Amino acid sequence: MEPAPVVLLTGPEEYLAGRAMESIRRQSRSAAPDTEVVRIDAAAYTAGELTLIASPSLFGEAKLIEAANLAHMSEDFLVDTLAYLRDPAPDTVLVLHHSGGNRGKKLLDAVKAAKAPVVDCQPFKKDSDKIDFVTQEFRSAKRRIDSGAVRALVSAIGSSLSELAAACQQLMNDAGGAITEEVVEKYYGGRVEATAFKVADAALAGRAGAALSMLRHALATGVDPVPLVAALAMKVRAVARVADLRGSSASLAKDLGMAPWQVDQARRDAQRFSSESLIKAVQVLAEADAQVKGAGRDPVYAVERAVTVIALAASGR
Repeated sequence: MEPAPVVLLTGPEEYLAGRAMESIRRQSRSAAPDTEVVRIDAAAYTAGELTLIASPSLFGEAKLIEAANLAHMSEDFLVDTLAYLRDPAPDTVLVLHHSGGNRGKKLLDAVKAAKAPVVDCQPFKKDSDKIDFVTQEFRSAKRRIDSGAVRALVSAIGSSLSELAAACQQLMNDAGGAITEEVVEKYYGGRVEATAFKVADAALAGRAGAALSMLRHALATGVDPVPLVAALAMKVRAVARVADLRGSSASLAKDLGMAPWQVDQARRDAQRFSSESLIKAVQVLAEADAQVKGAGRDPVYAVERAVTVIALAASGR
């Protein structure tokens, strides 16, 4: 991300926003080492503050103004920043971070109309996005990582992008040569085996004993029942989506917003279910989801029952 008179970071993913901000900071200081960095809280902003900050200093240093909390911006910030867009200060970069919501839409539209660079900072909701992220991290560092290792790392770390980036960096720093699935298991094996997705994989493979053992280990190490049910639901939904479809994995992946390997896995899992057993799995998950979110008194029992029913259904019982 290169500096410009105004840059907009949009979305709630703090890690991506922080990395974009750091990139702009680094490039600004590379071009002008004495760049002055000033931070603004848009929610606590008072009238005239931006004009004062952006005014040329006595020694003429370049300025980098980082404005955060735009989702709760004051009316004064909105008015002053709209005016600033019409005549940005020379030798100044204004970075705006809006995490989401309707507040300040007029300002966002004005920034985009001014053709300012926009950095998308949306959280990654699909495993395919996380896989692409990990692959790019290693490619940028000119390091090799096997596809199986990428999937294992994504499964082990879960949804936190900052943790995923930190895990990539640790592997690159501590492990020499190509990163294989065995290397990931060595560093994150405990987390891989206890993760919600490993429990779900075992259940959909019909391995009831293994699924329940991993489930109890996951619960004992602090994994909440809610993400466990969510992982089961995601896997079962994938099976339901591909169960009656024909076509190549690549074409289906594109249509369904999945990675080809996820389509292949869902197809393998689907072979273990009849239409009736798949309906039963969906029903027990709906019940478990309600119970772990407050409708039941024993969320642990609810998720254990869901795992058992799904695993038995997958094994033909």
